[in-house]
Amino acid sequence: MNKDLMISGFADEISSDFDTQLRVVSELGMHYISLRGIDGKNIADYTVDEIKENVLPRLQKAAIGVSSIGSPIGKVFINDEEGFEKQKVTLDRLCKIANLWDCKYIRIFSFYIPKGENADKYKDEVIQKLKEFAAISEKYDVVLLHENEKDIYGDIARRCKEILKEVGSAYFKAIFDFANFVQCGEDTQACYDLLKDEVVYIHIKDAVSTDNENVVCGTGEGKIPEILAQAIHAGYKGFLTLEPHLVLFDSLKDLELEEATDIIKDNKGLDGAGGYKLQYESLIEILNKI
Repeated sequence: MNKDLMISGFADEISSDFDTQLRVVSELGMHYISLRGIDGKNIADYTVDEIKENVLPRLQKAAIGVSSIGSPIGKVFINDEEGFEKQKVTLDRLCKIANLWDCKYIRIFSFYIPKGENADKYKDEVIQKLKEFAAISEKYDVVLLHENEKDIYGDIARRCKEILKEVGSAYFKAIFDFANFVQCGEDTQACYDLLKDEVVYIHIKDAVSTDNENVVCGTGEGKIPEILAQAIHAGYKGFLTLEPHLVLFDSLKDLELEEATDIIKDNKGLDGAGGYKLQYESLIEILNKI
């Protein structure tokens, strides 16, 4: 496989138990994870000392690196000023945590929009707040990765492009998440064409638009094989991060506004480790073909 590509993943989809996460990714031959849920607790709820004492030694022992911190930063409503102020404090702490192990990326979002309202009217406010986030991360030399996500301002490619351009910072770049674009009714190829110059990190997650269900990568409407081939041939170097969403997992309740069972219909006869392994092997197959 191309040595410039590194496979990572949200290992809390395997199990809420951190030791189990590390064991399964090691058995698959992976060397990186994206940190989100650790022993049933979100990364944003840890102190720097707790990470230093309780998490870092286990990562080192397993020889597993951290590709990114899967933070919930930006998952507050745009008009929640108190929530935003709290998130700035949390982001500062997460940047310190990222610096502990030479992790240069923190995943963030661009704020929930009140239901039924036109997202575009919040553009200036969203950009101003994202600039404040980017100013914090710049102090620590950490790059914020904006994930295109359902129900937030930057859910569709046009608005993702706007915020990337307007924030205009080397410390604010794009994640490309295939499934989220599908679930927002977007064509992933058109999204990729618009955003590719800002994409520095890729999530491996696929979906179908008929019922918005997540499916094994390469079997949905995300056009993962085609777009990955384009990215690789254009010189993409970086992480491909598994986010299977094939089985229900503990951390999911923190991630979705709607019921998780709306996007993950059944467990397909899999447990967390089985879903993760299936996604990993499907990605390897796609990469081998490329």
